[in-house]
Amino acid sequence: MDLRDPDSMNDAISEVLRYGVLLSAAVTLLGTALLAVDLGTSGTGPLLTYDQSRLPHGTFPVSLGALLGGLATAQPYSIIELGVILLIATPVSRVAISIFLFAAEKDRTYVYITMVVLALLLFSILVTPFIPGFNA
Repeated sequence: MDLRDPDSMNDAISEVLRYGVLLSAAVTLLGTALLAVDLGTSGTGPLLTYDQSRLPHGTFPVSLGALLGGLATAQPYSIIELGVILLIATPVSRVAISIFLFAAEKDRTYVYITMVVLALLLFSILVTPFIPGFNA
């Protein structure tokens, strides 16, 4: 692959996006299948109908430790959440890979611009939830 060729760069980026979405879909479907198996004969009816007293926030892990613990024991909601995290990480990884592709082209301007974009993305994903009053 010649990284100086724009078509080659586009191919690399499109493959990152394609495989990221496919991996995310596969993980989410695996979690959904495990959830259906766990529900067994009780059916999915309670999950598909809106019940204000039963919010899904009580079943999805909300911390990294809970997510990792749920993945270690193959909990369906943790696997589904991992699929969603992979889906969110796909465009972020595209931006990160673009830095290396622009560096291979020796295009310093775009390397710097892409680094700023990546920093802003990571800041908005990782830091803003912890800023007091930001989510109000």
